[in-house]
Amino acid sequence: MIGTIVRIGWLNLRRDRVAQALTFVLPILFFSIFATVFGNQRNPTRKVSVAVVDEDHSDYSRQIVAALQAEGGLSVETTVSKDAPEPLDRAHAEALVKGGTLPVAIVLPKGLADHAQLWSGSTGDRVAIQLLADVSDPVAPQMVQGLLQKVSFTAAPQMMASQGINLFEKYSGPLTSEQRERFDAWVHEPSASRGTAPAQSSGVSIGLPIDIVNVMQPAGTGNDSTISFYAAGLGVMFLLFSCSGNSGTLLDEQDAGTLGRLVGSRVGLNGVLTGKWIFLTLMGTLQLCVMFTWGALVFRLPLASHLPGFAIVTIFTAAAAAGFGLLLATLSRTRAQLSGLSTIVILTMSSVGGSMFPRFLMSDTMQRIGLVTFNAWALDGYLKVFWRQAPLVDLWPQIVVLAAMAAVFLAAARVFARKWEAA
Repeated sequence: MIGTIVRIGWLNLRRDRVAQALTFVLPILFFSIFATVFGNQRNPTRKVSVAVVDEDHSDYSRQIVAALQAEGGLSVETTVSKDAPEPLDRAHAEALVKGGTLPVAIVLPKGLADHAQLWSGSTGDRVAIQLLADVSDPVAPQMVQGLLQKVSFTAAPQMMASQGINLFEKYSGPLTSEQRERFDAWVHEPSASRGTAPAQSSGVSIGLPIDIVNVMQPAGTGNDSTISFYAAGLGVMFLLFSCSGNSGTLLDEQDAGTLGRLVGSRVGLNGVLTGKWIFLTLMGTLQLCVMFTWGALVFRLPLASHLPGFAIVTIFTAAAAAGFGLLLATLSRTRAQLSGLSTIVILTMSSVGGSMFPRFLMSDTMQRIGLVTFNAWALDGYLKVFWRQAPLVDLWPQIVVLAAMAAVFLAAARVFARKWEAA
């Protein structure tokens, strides 16, 4: 008897394709995604794109730019565009970071070469390099900062050696004439032209001073806007689950026999799908409003100051999610099949599209793949509103794509729903 039960269970599993996918395919898929994203963190394969602004125009600053361009982990932009060879200035670089085109911009300020002290006992009179950063990606600024410190030494080894000798002489006494001649012969220029270390110091600092500037938020506003990432990511994922679950009422009505009567009435199949889509869109809009309102009340999400943009993105996001839910329902034959199918598809979309972890952690290839998903476009819309402070006109790419997705989902759902007309 026990063997018969086991055999029946095996036969049921063989017949249920969705159960097979949940049991074997989904775990392997998630393992592959997470291993690809986090398994390469120690040896990242993606390059960090940076803009470099040279305000100093000195030999030393040009050497730093050349060394940055030679770094394998960086993709350096120094001009406004490929078609416009005009060098980048601070305003253009900051606009690229604020617009989300680049995560970091490096500004080599005027006077950098004159005050470049790689070995110093004080930073009071040293000119600091500025990193204009979008801190929603915490990895890129730190990586660029480390590489920048590296090239500050390797770009001009003579300067490093000269300043190191000056500091050595300050604390340990002058070199002998023979030692000085050997050193000057290697440096190829008198060490006196390098300047001396500051007179008063209690310790030694190594490397150029680098200031990370958060260009996304004015000073003193805090990090409240980072809550928008979590609200949008989780809100969109659970919106998809709720829309797919509520679209299952079509299957319930089919089992109860009421769907056939609705389709045969004056409403017709088009009216049934339209009514379901409107209801799901209103429900999804309410769900996202509740999520973001909770974020505003409890976690200080700046919702009140972004209501127009939030309303536009929310309506189109809910409309696309409603169409997606109807498509899954029309593809399914039973509630159980809908539940399994929606779990597989939504979790996969959420992991690749950025709902589970930020897309900036992914490789460039995976980020491009993520643009196929509904989640990525909805998240980009919310982040433009809350994080990048973008004007409403800048939301048009996300709105157009979400509207197109809603239309495609509804059209596909209408095609697969013909089975109910035939019945």
